[in-house]
Amino acid sequence: MNLPLLLSLYGLPVVFAGTLFEGETVLLLAGYAAHRGYLDFWAVVAVAAAGAVLGDQFWFWLGRRHAPRLLARRPDLAARVTRALALIERHPNATVLTMRFAWGLRIAMPVALGASRVGRLRFALLNLVSALVWAPLVAGVGYAFGGALAQHPDWLARYEHWGMAAVVAAAAGLALYRKWRTRR
Repeated sequence: MNLPLLLSLYGLPVVFAGTLFEGETVLLLAGYAAHRGYLDFWAVVAVAAAGAVLGDQFWFWLGRRHAPRLLARRPDLAARVTRALALIERHPNATVLTMRFAWGLRIAMPVALGASRVGRLRFALLNLVSALVWAPLVAGVGYAFGGALAQHPDWLARYEHWGMAAVVAAAAGLALYRKWRTRR
C-alpha cells in the first residue's frame, strides 16, 4: 500500500483516536496531509474537534465520578491534577478555554475540572468553544507547513512518508521519555 491510500482509508479514524488523548502531533500531520490532498481539511478539523470534545468530556466525567480512586492509583497524574486545581480555582473559564493548549496537561486538566466545582454544562460549552478554536488552528499549522515544503524541490516529496514516520516516532519517544522521567 502507498501513503495516499493508507491516509484516505485510515486518516480520519486515526485523527479521531489521536485527538481523544493528546492529539497535536496527529492533527499537525493531518493538516499536512490535507495540504498534500490526501485528506479534506475541513473533515480533519471536524473529526479532530469531535474527538477532542468527546475525549475531554470523558476525562471530565472520570474526574467527577472517580477522582479520589484514580489519583490514588496514578500518583504521576495526581501531581498534575493538584497543580491544575490551583489554577482552576483562580480562573475556571480561562482554564477550560486554554486547557487544550497546555501541553502535558491535556488529560490532567479535564480530570481536575471534573473534581472541581465547575458545572457540567459550563464545562461542555467552554470545551466545545476551545475545540472549535484549537482544531483549525493546529491543523492549519500543519497545512501551512505543507505549503512551505511545497516550495522545495520535488525530490523532497519522495521522502515525505519517512518524514511523517520520523515525526510520529519523535512524538512517541518524547511521550515515553516523559513517562519514564515522571516514574523515576
